[in-house]
Amino acid sequence: MKVLILSTGTGEGHNSAAKAIKEQFEKNGISCVMADALDFASEKAASYGRKVYIWSTEKGVFGGAYKVGKAISSSRHKSPVYYANKLYAGKLYDYIMQNGFDTVVMPHLFPAEAVTYMMKKYHPKLKSYFIATDYTCIPFTEETNPDYFFIPHEDLLPEFVKRGIPEEKLIPLGIPVSERFVRLPSAEECRRRLGIDCDKKCVLIMTGSMGYGNVESMVEKLFCRTNEDTCIYVMGGTNEKLKTALRQRYADTERIVILDFTDKAQEYMAAADVLFTKPGGLTSTEAVAAGVPLVHTHPIPGCEERNVAFFTERGMSVSDKNEDEVIRKGLELLESDSMREMMRRAQRGHGKPDAARRICEFIMAQENTK
Repeated sequence: MKVLILSTGTGEGHNSAAKAIKEQFEKNGISCVMADALDFASEKAASYGRKVYIWSTEKGVFGGAYKVGKAISSSRHKSPVYYANKLYAGKLYDYIMQNGFDTVVMPHLFPAEAVTYMMKKYHPKLKSYFIATDYTCIPFTEETNPDYFFIPHEDLLPEFVKRGIPEEKLIPLGIPVSERFVRLPSAEECRRRLGIDCDKKCVLIMTGSMGYGNVESMVEKLFCRTNEDTCIYVMGGTNEKLKTALRQRYADTERIVILDFTDKAQEYMAAADVLFTKPGGLTSTEAVAAGVPLVHTHPIPGCEERNVAFFTERGMSVSDKNEDEVIRKGLELLESDSMREMMRRAQRGHGKPDAARRICEFIMAQENTK
């Protein structure tokens, strides 16, 4: 068995899911390669695709595109997204054949579209699997045709079926996260390792890999509404402008710490009393695996709105459309031991922290059915 995992760099969540799957396959001695699907497209097309995605999310137009996508998408009519991704299907097919892959795993829509076309045109002997990384059926998923779709939760089965995906292909095993979010030391040990005062309350703010959101306003409000017994840690992603502005603004206090890139995000989650984060599917799932009470900040219109709805309806997070209300609910959660424990119970009840292991076991079992 030789596995190719195809993701792409339009948001780090897809790549994190891909790495979690790779981690599990390699743990089981399975040969596995991870590649960016857009590397098989022309350099111009790949660069354009990534830039348009980032621009759309930063400028708030993704929600409009998402709604249009839902309106035009169906299992019978192919979208412009499908036709764009089929352009590199031939190169992808050559790469798969030359390297002897027999299994393809796709935690991103783009490669799933390309592989769907590739399978139809070339008919390779290949098993393919799509992994949904948001708590909804995103537009155009139904025009792909892998052997199986791994989805985040059994409650989402009706939504995926309604979009035209055969129920027998839907496997609700969860969104895969790395084992490092699952097998964590105690909060006290994480604080000791990170130098966080165990006698203070700890708020963690995560902005996503590209530093989205009105973070400066949120930090200011949290700073003004807490006192010396609360420290605030901010992960600014790759947004250097944001990090510089915050460091200058809060240079005179030790209560606010602005973090550069770190490979210890899981330990900061475990150390925190409350996490404020944008509602990406992967980050939210990692938070549940780490057992941290969760406050969802303003979502990118579209799939992130559905993530918020899924989590809040099940008591796994709190959120609001109004920033002041988000702050109020977050601080209420911070001050209440019972509310935080109730949320952790809900997260344990609905979470699937072992999704990566179970997905890989399912795929390996299919090897025996070929």
